[in-house]
Amino acid sequence: MAKAARVEIYTTMFCPYCYRAKSLLANKGVDYVEYDVGGSSDARSKMSERADGRHTVPQIFIAGEGIGGSDELAELERTGKLDHLLGVSLV
Repeated sequence: MAKAARVEIYTTMFCPYCYRAKSLLANKGVDYVEYDVGGSSDARSKMSERADGRHTVPQIFIAGEGIGGSDELAELERTGKLDHLLGVSLV
């Protein structure tokens, strides 16, 4: 069985989009590393650098690649592409 891809998500505490993205991942049983950038301009700068200048949260990375935010994550799930990116077997 292949190992699932590493998922990283940059969030802030009271962000409804962050909550939605984390809920989708949790419902799929996906472990993720969360970085709270709410109180740290350094952390937000690092996130923005990784995310090609995007500064909104959440910013989600799968296997090191930025996929965007909550809407993009939901679209990947809706179109059936998320499991492939995550390395999840449907068997």
